[in-house]
Amino acid sequence: MCRLLAYQGPPVALAELIEKPEHSLCVQSYQPREMTSGLLNADGFGFGWYDPARDGLPFRFRSIQPIWTDANLGSLGRYVRAGCILANVRSATPGLAVDLSNCQPFAFERILGLHNGFIQNFRQTLYRSIRDSLDDPYYKAIDGSTDSEHIFAFVLNTWDRRGGSLEEALAESIRTLALWAAKASVSVSLNLIFADGERLVASRYANRPEVPTLYWLGNDLAFPAATIVASEPLFASEQWQSLAPGSILIVEADSTVRAQSIEMS
Repeated sequence: MCRLLAYQGPPVALAELIEKPEHSLCVQSYQPREMTSGLLNADGFGFGWYDPARDGLPFRFRSIQPIWTDANLGSLGRYVRAGCILANVRSATPGLAVDLSNCQPFAFERILGLHNGFIQNFRQTLYRSIRDSLDDPYYKAIDGSTDSEHIFAFVLNTWDRRGGSLEEALAESIRTLALWAAKASVSVSLNLIFADGERLVASRYANRPEVPTLYWLGNDLAFPAATIVASEPLFASEQWQSLAPGSILIVEADSTVRAQSIEMS
């Protein structure tokens, strides 16, 4: 499974999140503490960010190397500075290629997305159901082969069709995927984070006893007026809170944070 990280708040250097903390994303790539499957996150990494002074579309950097081997990271970590950042280190699901197209974060127009989890036996189970449900723009936007990118497209397609808020579309998407998974008798794990440069929306869900962890921290002394969402705490602080399984977390542009349960039908 992957390790996820999202930040929203005053502009900060990327290195402050992925390199400098005692349990940074770099450390989590080779020494994770709370993964429910896998041992390392060595199958690539990526990060995305927004620059409000530009066109509003996100920027991305992705690589198939383990994050600790990338010689460019030190310079990029000092150079990239933003108020909304998403980052990921990947542990590839067996059978899914270590390929740049499969590295996160994924992007569609203004939206960046991350996924930690899996759909069991994806190609043999929900692959066809998801692809057949997608409208043309979202179907064509899929570049890789992962369950993660298909889930990203599925949530955005649901949002486009139903309107309303992203969190409502995310909850509806999780309910639909859980229903399809139950009919196919397969496990799904859906820790997701979406960003548009102003808001973060995240979920923690699995239809099995082991639900991957997801934490959030707000207005800590180390990052005042900011919110961080992460698979594992980056540093020691009493401010870290575990998002309850079956919940969605919303971080508003004004730093208001709220959590709500996913009402399963």
